[in-house]
Amino acid sequence: MKQKLMELLACPICKSENLELHVFEETDEIDSALIICPDCDRWYPVIDTIPYMLPDKLRDKKEELGFLKKWKEKVPPAVLEKGKPYTLR
Repeated sequence: MKQKLMELLACPICKSENLELHVFEETDEIDSALIICPDCDRWYPVIDTIPYMLPDKLRDKKEELGFLKKWKEKVPPAVLEKGKPYTLR
C-alpha cells in the first residue's frame, strides 16, 4: 500500500476519513500495518500491501485474529482490548 492511499480511504462503517495508520513493516510500500478508525473503534489490517477495509460481516475472523497475534507487541492496547470487530481479550 502506498502512503498516499491514506488520503483517499474512509471507514466503511462510519464513513470517517479521520483514520490512523500504524506501520509495522515497510519496504518500497507499506507491507504490514494497522488502520484504525478512532470514531467507531474499528481496525483494519494491511496484509501483504493490501488494506482489508471490509464491513464486519465480510471479514475473516481467523485471519484477522492471527494478524493481531502476530503484531500484538506493536498494536495499540486499545485495539487489543476493545477494538471492533475482534479483540484478543
